[in-house]
Amino acid sequence: MNSNSERSALAKLQAARIKLQNTPLKKSGHNKFAGYDYFELGDFLPTVNRIFAELGLCSIISYAHDIASLHIHDTETDSCITITSPMAEAQLKGCHPIQNLGATQTYLRRYLYVTALEIVEHDALDASEPVKEAKVSTGVIKPTDGAGDSLTAVQKEKVDRIRGTVVDCFEAGIPEEAYRAIDTAGLDVDEKVYLWDNLDSKMRSALKKIGATKTVTPLHA
Repeated sequence: MNSNSERSALAKLQAARIKLQNTPLKKSGHNKFAGYDYFELGDFLPTVNRIFAELGLCSIISYAHDIASLHIHDTETDSCITITSPMAEAQLKGCHPIQNLGATQTYLRRYLYVTALEIVEHDALDASEPVKEAKVSTGVIKPTDGAGDSLTAVQKEKVDRIRGTVVDCFEAGIPEEAYRAIDTAGLDVDEKVYLWDNLDSKMRSALKKIGATKTVTPLHA
């Protein structure tokens, strides 16, 4: 791919991002654990396909044993931009293997498009905790109080994305994948504490039980 073709493909993808950003979209997914709405694949894919057609782009997804890829082709120059994601197996309760495969592919498709189109999944509003009434201080300081004070905005965004993945895994009934997502995220100690403090108590309990059966270091004491 020559440099002019590459610039053309990148320019078209950026234009698609802007067009999508300026298009009203409704979030139909609801996460009952954290109490926020999120985009399902059907909420944005028809709009993405229309925008791609207008700009001369075509997207194709492929799956290998260990990686999923979203190929965005420029139909005028035949150049291509590829977005990849590691594969992860979904294990939905009461489902046949082919149903789990379908769930895996659906999740991966959504995440690939979210990455490629810079779709904001868990922004500051979505990631915030529900508003609670002020409580009288007991004078007791929790170890996690002020956990995010030392983190940069980039670090907090990174943790919030992982938190979103964790919540989605619990929604799908695959807490093992939630544990794996955290364990392989490369978080430092402060980032792990910040993530832990922003997870639902039921999730923390489930993750502790999973961690107790692993040979790796537990996520949190």
